[in-house]
Amino acid sequence: MSQVPPPGLDLDRLRAHLDRELPGLVHGPLQARVIEGGRSNLTYVVRDTAASGGPGQWVVRRPPLGHVLATAHDMRREYRVISALGTTPVPVPRTLLLCEDEKVTGAPFYVMEFVGGTPYRTAEQLAPLGPRRTRSAVVGLVDTLVDLHAVDPAAVGLGDFGRPEGFLDRQLRRFGKQLDASRSRDLPGIDELHGALSGALPASPAPTVVHGDYRLDNVLLGDDDRVRAVLDWEMSTLGDPLTDLGLLVMYSVRLDLPDSPVSTAAGAPGHPEPAELIERYARRSGRDTSAISWYTAFAWFKLAVILEGIHYRYTLGQTVGRGFDRIGDLVPLFIRHGLGTLQEG
Repeated sequence: MSQVPPPGLDLDRLRAHLDRELPGLVHGPLQARVIEGGRSNLTYVVRDTAASGGPGQWVVRRPPLGHVLATAHDMRREYRVISALGTTPVPVPRTLLLCEDEKVTGAPFYVMEFVGGTPYRTAEQLAPLGPRRTRSAVVGLVDTLVDLHAVDPAAVGLGDFGRPEGFLDRQLRRFGKQLDASRSRDLPGIDELHGALSGALPASPAPTVVHGDYRLDNVLLGDDDRVRAVLDWEMSTLGDPLTDLGLLVMYSVRLDLPDSPVSTAAGAPGHPEPAELIERYARRSGRDTSAISWYTAFAWFKLAVILEGIHYRYTLGQTVGRGFDRIGDLVPLFIRHGLGTLQEG
């Protein structure tokens, strides 16, 4: 009995396309399942049911169903950055194929190798590793970030991957516009936070490839607790590397949020304190991190805006699934943390 294909992926057309472009890769009928938990783009694990050797399974990424904006969810950009980083020490899956013909699956997509590993999102998931292994895993996350920011964009063909000039100012304006587009209630402190960030823009270091959403549950850890692959490059660009560090520091603050829709891994025993992560990054990268409070406050602001947008869509009945009713309660908490981070420096 054949498997019912998941939404957004025509397995017969995919198989025919792979046979044309990569003959000999697939030997039998394909099966597929959706990987849950992605931000927006759809991710599938596709398996060759007749594989007797070799990998036998791959990962397919495509935009969400019903996407409208041609510039959003850009498969070419994701494929390009992952392919370019495949020649560097940054662990990424090996890319196999980019298809921009929408007749195949209804949208552009790309295929990459399947990498085994675990994305840890909560303290409960990390706890069985124990304090020593947990600390080692998170410290390794910092080291991988240093490796990413050490890549010379021009040397790997990414010299035109973004516009680093005015990067922080554009980011602030972008998230300010997103906030205005989802205003449906009073949020004390949000405009104060936005204004304080705008009035104290730090001088950015030399631009690098930035991931844009770098955190523990966007990487796969192997059984040795090392980073096997960095995933979810949909927000990557050329810009200020300290925005990646600020986000990682923000996610390293312990928050007591049962059943949280955001990562709570920082609560696991052994998880390093933010100060240790900042010090290690500074020592290994050689960058000045004295303004990290601004970047961390900016991360709190960004996530508050993103969560408020989700809350707004929930109030309009445009979300599907569990937990959306609690997201709105998190926004004031993130605003307070952002303001507190700036005030404390």
